[in-house]
Amino acid sequence: MYGVSNQARTLELLWGATAPSRRGPRPGLTVDQIVGAAIALADRDGLEAVTMRRLAGELGVGPMALYTYVPGKAELLDLMLDRVYLDMPRTAARGGWRARLAAVAHDNRALYEAHPWAATVSSSRPPLGPGLIAKYDRELSALEATGLDDVQLDAALTFLLDFVRSSAVAAHEADAARRASGMTDEQWWEANAPLLARALDPGAYPTAARVGSAAGAAHGGAYSPEHAWEFGLERVLDGLAALIDG
Repeated sequence: MYGVSNQARTLELLWGATAPSRRGPRPGLTVDQIVGAAIALADRDGLEAVTMRRLAGELGVGPMALYTYVPGKAELLDLMLDRVYLDMPRTAARGGWRARLAAVAHDNRALYEAHPWAATVSSSRPPLGPGLIAKYDRELSALEATGLDDVQLDAALTFLLDFVRSSAVAAHEADAARRASGMTDEQWWEANAPLLARALDPGAYPTAARVGSAAGAAHGGAYSPEHAWEFGLERVLDGLAALIDG
């Protein structure tokens, strides 16, 4: 989506192994400043707003000046992700594995609420920087003493984080729909439920009519991100309990 980053150069930037080129004028920015400005821009206007030209304008420099520090947007995105991973709040681990893993889920949910764009970035090749490594190490510790082998530990954590990420995307889309329509979920349901009741033949679709009406009345809308989160997290933990207890 955003191109393939130069992994060697990205790792150098993530771990602070190189400095900006000494050619040309004396540097007036730092990589940290650029990454911080890019995160602020993405938080405010979305990831699509983060172009090198737009970012340069935010920083008061020419677009080409940024390439002295960061090769391009793909590398910048890796740096942005690793920074928010490094800075994310972390709940102190307490209780058994289930309580600890629930805390990990809530911490990641808070991360995506603060930085919605982060949930839209592919996690198949994550930035291997200090933020990600610290996050991975700490979150694995929530599964200590469960009896899972190393491959299962990685898979169990991935299973949980994939659920959190998909929930965050769904919640963000629901929020975007509310903003675009100018209606709350309750207002939308009040306007559309009578129309649906007249159009939907209970005789032809008895299960859909019964369940849809019950769920809509319970949630005050066709979809409740909060209910989906609470229900889904418990089912994820139940599934992991079956593996661990087994």
